[in-house]
Amino acid sequence: MSPNSLYLDAFWENILEKLKKELSKDSFETWLAPTKLIDFANNTLTISVVNEFAKDWLESRYSNLIKSTIQNYLNVPVTLSFVVDQNKAGNGFPFQNEKVSFGTLSYTLNPKYTFDTFVIGNSNRFAHAAALAVAESPAKSYNPLFVYGGSGLGKTHLMHAISHVICKNYPSLKLLYVTGEQFTNELIDSIRYERQVEFRNTYRKIDVLLIDDIQFLAGKEATQEEFFHTFNALYEANKQIIISSDRPPKEIPTLEERLRSRFEWGLTTDINPPDYETRIAILRKKAQLEDFNVPDEIITFIASQIQSNIRELEGALSKITAYSMLTDQPITIDLAEEILKDMLPQKNQKIITLDMIQKAVADHYKIPVQELKMKKRTRSVTFPRQIAMYLCRELTELSLLQIGEEFGGRDHTTVIHAYDKINDLKNTDPIVEKSINDIIYKLKSN
Repeated sequence: MSPNSLYLDAFWENILEKLKKELSKDSFETWLAPTKLIDFANNTLTISVVNEFAKDWLESRYSNLIKSTIQNYLNVPVTLSFVVDQNKAGNGFPFQNEKVSFGTLSYTLNPKYTFDTFVIGNSNRFAHAAALAVAESPAKSYNPLFVYGGSGLGKTHLMHAISHVICKNYPSLKLLYVTGEQFTNELIDSIRYERQVEFRNTYRKIDVLLIDDIQFLAGKEATQEEFFHTFNALYEANKQIIISSDRPPKEIPTLEERLRSRFEWGLTTDINPPDYETRIAILRKKAQLEDFNVPDEIITFIASQIQSNIRELEGALSKITAYSMLTDQPITIDLAEEILKDMLPQKNQKIITLDMIQKAVADHYKIPVQELKMKKRTRSVTFPRQIAMYLCRELTELSLLQIGEEFGGRDHTTVIHAYDKINDLKNTDPIVEKSINDIIYKLKSN
């Protein structure tokens, strides 16, 4: 693979990580995960897709989101060109078929997520050791293994690493890796198509079940009921169960007590944000794997400034190297500060929340806050709601899904439409621009 291809792959991987935050896991895995960036020239990104259906869907539903994500990332205007990969042309998607299949490995294991590429530090040493023990001896060490920690800290990496080792060392074992969302959606499909028996046989006759983001089951009574019986069937048959979550079992809201207690039967271990030395090691490993030539001073600069999670650390490194390559500029501290200014912590920066934005917009337009959260479509409410969505996108780190949920349960396309509309009006209508500036001033000064 050429150096340019390595840069393109690393750059696109980072963009996909950002897009993953904006969409449901199923939408991301179906439409965006199979894409590949094959060229970036004259500010045009050429993106390979699996077939014409995917090409049309991405162009009509996701092109604005992809473009805005890249432009915000690089601070330069770009255009997109989707092309069909002829080697994959003709491949369909599961929901295009009338038949529904359960337990298929639709979330392909990431070849980069192995134990060899997992950087061990004080924050994750115990979780790594437990994961390795389970991988080497399924159903003999810790069952279930429950791994929890914040977003971007390496839980999914460990889940994939376990899967790789078991698939290699125990090829006769039936292993299934799914997310909590996929499990829920497949259960719904099984009920819809009256195929619950097939669903249950699929999940209860495997040897190793890895379920990522189990917190997705919170508040879903039917899904929890089904998973309870699935868990019991596997556990009683001495099959290995591995679970990940963004929080420990006792803190998952509206989780049934009988599930909570079962999750704690085996070993519960956490992953914390990496310390400074581990952040340095993670960045050096990333540079080595991607063949990045990055000065040590840049590594230490990033490690000292970005402390939240591994995903952001690696994303910062990819952003700097991609920008350097595409603009033919040497990597310096000044360049890093400029490129990462939106990611670096700001002194005395006030945190603005969605609730604050909703209240400020409601006050400005003299309407009740509650109306912004309802399905009401009258002009007197719709326009302020679009303003509020725009500001949430600009001033918070919330995903499109999270923003839409707080405005009457709207989907991500509604938020994108609102953002694009207000962004255009802000640049053409002085009254709209003044209203936005007044609300922002109020938010930042109060």
